[in-house]
Amino acid sequence: MKKILLLAAMAAVLVLALMKFGVIRPDRLAGEDAYTSPYIYVLDRETGKPVYEKNADAKAYPASLTKMMTTLVALEQIGDLAEQAPVDLDTYRQMVTANASMAGFHGREPVTYRDLLYGTILPSGGEAANSLAVNTAGSVDAFVGLMNEKADELGLDGTRFTNPEGLQDRDQYTTAADMAKLLDRALDNGHFRALLTKESFRTSATPDHPDGILLQSTVLSRLSGVNEEGFRILGGKSGTTYEAGECWATLAEKNGKEYIAVVMGAPLRDIQHPDGAQIKDTLKLYEAID
Repeated sequence: MKKILLLAAMAAVLVLALMKFGVIRPDRLAGEDAYTSPYIYVLDRETGKPVYEKNADAKAYPASLTKMMTTLVALEQIGDLAEQAPVDLDTYRQMVTANASMAGFHGREPVTYRDLLYGTILPSGGEAANSLAVNTAGSVDAFVGLMNEKADELGLDGTRFTNPEGLQDRDQYTTAADMAKLLDRALDNGHFRALLTKESFRTSATPDHPDGILLQSTVLSRLSGVNEEGFRILGGKSGTTYEAGECWATLAEKNGKEYIAVVMGAPLRDIQHPDGAQIKDTLKLYEAID
């Protein structure tokens, strides 16, 4: 009996400690059923510690969250963002066939690295991601090698990449905790942070698009009119396939501190009419941070 009482007291002390250090409020210390997304990791960037986890180390498919690594690796290879980096024709055709050419560039279009980077992060353009790969590493395969080297460097032990754009591949996988760690480290790169937190960007003028292309964030564009209770989502990356479900990796500010929330695997029934369960989970998680 004494042992039971001791364990109960220790549990109470733990809850009080969690309350004190600003994690999920006790009235929100919900079980796994409180969120639709099966894989969740919320990180306090100041302490480097998680404030909420749900199956955070379980294998999950990243979909276009992959493009966070694509962008970080590309940035580390690029010397001048204004340098011309034409859209690769072969991978462009592949992305058009896969309905993954979301930025709207044309094959061989003479865009810049900056255009490709924004085209990768904001509208999640597969043609932009693969063109970054070819222009910086010479081939997609060589670039994927760099992605996996970077994953090893960052200690992403549950992650492996096979492509830069995030199309479904059973051999491309990650975890919610790894994606949070990746985003946390990537945000230390000033160019990456500027890309992720931009709401919209107009690409440079080309013969294909004399007025450029207006690119919009697939995350920030979904928050118009949303009531963010005591916090502000600064930017993020979305990812959606039937196998991966609906995924969001976001950066937010609350009470003068920055947090990262990664939610993955929310079931997707109709890709043309997603229900936004990952958005609802993200908002609930940020609201619950004390």
